[in-house]
Amino acid sequence: MQDPLFYLTMAVAGLSGLVIVAVTALRGWNGWLELKRAELARGAGEAAPPSAATRIEVADLKERIRKLEAIAADVDL
Repeated sequence: MQDPLFYLTMAVAGLSGLVIVAVTALRGWNGWLELKRAELARGAGEAAPPSAATRIEVADLKERIRKLEAIAADVDL
């Protein structure tokens, strides 16, 4: 096992594998960044629809305002 060619071959194979993994990871990272840029560009033009919890909260606030205005106007509900 003292053959220098064996160690050189293993080192080249290991380095090649590392380069392949690094290039693949960088391409994936760049793809993810492009996806996020596209989402940001698309989101800048239009607002996201409100969630159900937000709509319920807004409806609750509107109901409270209506009740407070009725109290202020001396109307019994």
